[in-house]
Amino acid sequence: MSRTKVKRDFPVEEVRRFLEPGPIVLVSSRWRGQTDIMTMGWHTMMEFSPSLVGCVISSINHSFDLIRGSGECVINLPTTALTDTVVRIGNTTGAEIDKFDRFGLTQQPAEQVEAPLIAECHASFECRIHDDALVERYNFFIFEVVKAHVAPSPKFPVTLHYTGNGVFTTAGKAISRRSLFTKVI
Repeated sequence: MSRTKVKRDFPVEEVRRFLEPGPIVLVSSRWRGQTDIMTMGWHTMMEFSPSLVGCVISSINHSFDLIRGSGECVINLPTTALTDTVVRIGNTTGAEIDKFDRFGLTQQPAEQVEAPLIAECHASFECRIHDDALVERYNFFIFEVVKAHVAPSPKFPVTLHYTGNGVFTTAGKAISRRSLFTKVI
């Protein structure tokens, strides 16, 4: 049985440190001859089938216009091997530089969308906008993953999770409780 925890007041604007639903991803996009990569931590799985992912992309981000215009992107999953690159991509704008060239990343052609995959990432998910009803009000895109590419190993890659103020945690250790799982999905 778990022991109770003494809790203290905490700034509500920092709760994302505990609730961030997923790993840092690199979103690649292409529209009208421009290609960009952005670092993103604001996303969530919304549905299994079709596979829907919700993402917040600020309208001041260069990628916003490329994704809004093309209606598609690739969500790429980096591992901790790309930590410094992830931070540097997030600190630059694709309006001024070619991030693939600047950070030595390799573009690979996608099968279902025009945006490129990032070869150095563990996984790449080709996406199309499924629902844009919340974009105008909240910059919230709902994407459908139309094609997935995942490296066969490691099975549980060590990924980055942003906690704010330039600090990341990692995930990658698997803990199985399949024997307790009775619900079939």
